[in-house]
Amino acid sequence: MDSTLSSGGQIFDSGQVERARRYHRPAYLARVIGIALGLLVLGLLSFGALGDWLFGLVDGVPWWGEAIAFSALVSLVGSLVATPIAFWRGYLHERRWGFSTQTLGGWLSDRAKGVAIGMALTVIPMFGLVASVHLFPSWWPLVAALGGAAIVFVVTFLAPVLLEPVFNRFAPLRDDGLAEDLRQLADRAGVPVRDVLVADASRRTTKRNAYVSGIGNTRRVVLWDTLLDRGAPGEVRLVVAHELGHRRFRHVAIGTAIAMGGTALFVLGLWVLFQWDQLLAAIGADGPGDPRVIPFVLFAGTVAELALRPFALALSRRWERDADRFSLELTGDPEAYEETHRNLALSNLGDLDPPKAAYLFFFSHPTAPERLAAGRSQD
Repeated sequence: MDSTLSSGGQIFDSGQVERARRYHRPAYLARVIGIALGLLVLGLLSFGALGDWLFGLVDGVPWWGEAIAFSALVSLVGSLVATPIAFWRGYLHERRWGFSTQTLGGWLSDRAKGVAIGMALTVIPMFGLVASVHLFPSWWPLVAALGGAAIVFVVTFLAPVLLEPVFNRFAPLRDDGLAEDLRQLADRAGVPVRDVLVADASRRTTKRNAYVSGIGNTRRVVLWDTLLDRGAPGEVRLVVAHELGHRRFRHVAIGTAIAMGGTALFVLGLWVLFQWDQLLAAIGADGPGDPRVIPFVLFAGTVAELALRPFALALSRRWERDADRFSLELTGDPEAYEETHRNLALSNLGDLDPPKAAYLFFFSHPTAPERLAAGRSQD
């Protein structure tokens, strides 16, 4: 991808492009290794003696106890294997490049919280799947599909009020003048908000960001305090306008509906796979209600997610372009648009010229040169 614009001269110089490349290339490799290790661990737990040994630790208790305990153990093993790479990516690499503001204790605390939440979010659907087979032997695919979709909805709805506060503290925007300006901006956007919340991201990073989350009564626009501390008012307005675009176009709600449908289809896919006796034999399971299937379900889910990731990210990038266009139309400030995306790219060290594979599999947003080019095309 080209990091320059022929119509407006060079946006980023070669030194900036190279610096971003040096930051991102090892991080991409770490992500690939992490994905491969995750698949390897789940594969071994699904089909190897390691899975038999781990299941032996809980074998003999009632099926519901096996489902809960085995799910937790599988999640824990996967998290422990992934921790060294997560430590390098999230702590060592970020500190080397001057982004991390965390102490080692702070990072370990966050990691422990993430592992605990990951275990809970593994146990609940896996227990639900096994329970649906035991309680509804003939109708379990339908029950599990509906249950899986419901879990996706509930997690999306509750995440802003239950999960996000585990890692950050949130407070209303203290600058009354800016808050009123942003509320007027939201009114003009057709998506009025009661509060724009500020997250204390500076306790973890120097990077700047903002996001929308939740659905219904839990919908919120969140600004990182790093953005407020270092961004000019015009940049803050532009970023909020972008997030309001996501709300205006109902991207979170549509994404949730897609995830719900995908989860239901995945369960039906499992039903088809579990008709294959040879597969159950390879797993070492008596049937779909045997908790021994849990590592394979997670393995299959990871493979399905990887296969669909390029399409999901392409949709995400399209939505980001829509929100970018909306932010420029709403603010009518092309200079702020240009400065915002340039400053965010430089301060966050965004990859300005990523490899095609990385772009397809890791990029939920267009590159900064793409966003700037799109903005200039609207002039």
